[in-house]
Amino acid sequence: MSAPNQIDPRFKVVSRTAATQGTDAFNDEMDTENMVLQMGPAHPTMHGVVQMTVTLDGETVKDVDVEIGYMHRAFEKMTELMTWGQVLPYTDRLNYISPLLNNVGYVMAVEKLIGLDVPPRCKWIRMLIGEMSRITDHLTCVGAGAMELAAFTPFLFAVKAREFIFRHVEKLCGARLTTSYTRVGGLMADLPPNYCEELLEILAKVEHEVVEVDKLLTRNRIFVDRLIGVGKLSQADALQWGVTGPFLRSTGIDYDVRKDAPYMFYDQVDFDVPIGSHGDNYDRYLCRLEEIKQSARLIRQIVKHLEEPGPINAPDWRYVLPPKQEVYNSIEGMMGHFKIIMEGIPVPPGEAYGYTEAANGELGFHVISSGDGHPWRIRCRGPCFTIMQALPGLLIGGMIADIVPTFDSVNMIAGEMDR
Repeated sequence: MSAPNQIDPRFKVVSRTAATQGTDAFNDEMDTENMVLQMGPAHPTMHGVVQMTVTLDGETVKDVDVEIGYMHRAFEKMTELMTWGQVLPYTDRLNYISPLLNNVGYVMAVEKLIGLDVPPRCKWIRMLIGEMSRITDHLTCVGAGAMELAAFTPFLFAVKAREFIFRHVEKLCGARLTTSYTRVGGLMADLPPNYCEELLEILAKVEHEVVEVDKLLTRNRIFVDRLIGVGKLSQADALQWGVTGPFLRSTGIDYDVRKDAPYMFYDQVDFDVPIGSHGDNYDRYLCRLEEIKQSARLIRQIVKHLEEPGPINAPDWRYVLPPKQEVYNSIEGMMGHFKIIMEGIPVPPGEAYGYTEAANGELGFHVISSGDGHPWRIRCRGPCFTIMQALPGLLIGGMIADIVPTFDSVNMIAGEMDR
């Protein structure tokens, strides 16, 4: 035991001068180890469908392992048990924030395999509902991303704007999220009376709410500091991982399926593709905000092409359900209805890959038919899946607080990664 008033030799004396100069005199002698932290699935930002095993050195992320397997709906396997038409409700649930884009992408792939062309009015309506869904998807991403950085008011504005469109989608098909509006060879029904006029009124309200979000966030000092320079993705890494959508365009790469491989009538409308320069979270936010404005611009052009009525379904009853009047009053209509419902659409043997520009990037469907009414195989190329592969590289080296805004910028929808 040490003598009275004598310092125990086990304790090291640190001078006040060294302490005030910021020198950590204990570091050389302390044994430290990394902390392994589990984020999710029961975590507010993980949404119950993702788990991250994060290795931390203090608050710095040294390593991260992303586990996405918390939503097993087996979309691709379930399609083998359904007819071609019965697959549609499953596509709704790939991205339940913009389901109409999934509907359109799937039926276009099947129509490509069949060699079936749909009427012009059908294509314009599909473009219309696709741009409506793009707006709702981006509003959700921007609003929820702000909320999880404690900016709750912009979230309310974004959800309010999204609600305007969801209610209008409900007028179209009776559902807000699980729409199943499209059909192979056409649509479930034509637009209701005065639908386009009401949509233009709603669009003005949506744009007003987007302006409020812009005012609250784009030059907000806290929001900007949390996003600029965080989660940076280089062009080389983006191409290596196969990243598409706003995530790719934020790096400065100008690629949009609607421009580079135009489908339907996208080559007949005028719109700009927002391009970033730094590939960070702030650029991704700006790209999505501008895409909302460009989608509104597209909708106003599309509406002009819907002023004249016309057919919405291909006139081939082998692939499209006959009108009810024909089903009830003709043997041809009754048999056409019976065969599609009971046996499915007779898609010729072969395979085709159809792709569209969804809200998160390129959405592709690789469909394979053996010649009967059921798919032999369907493979979905969800845009979120490739972005989530690149996510660990964006998080390592950053702070633990940066995980939330970077993960939000992915706009991960678990249904798109469902295998």
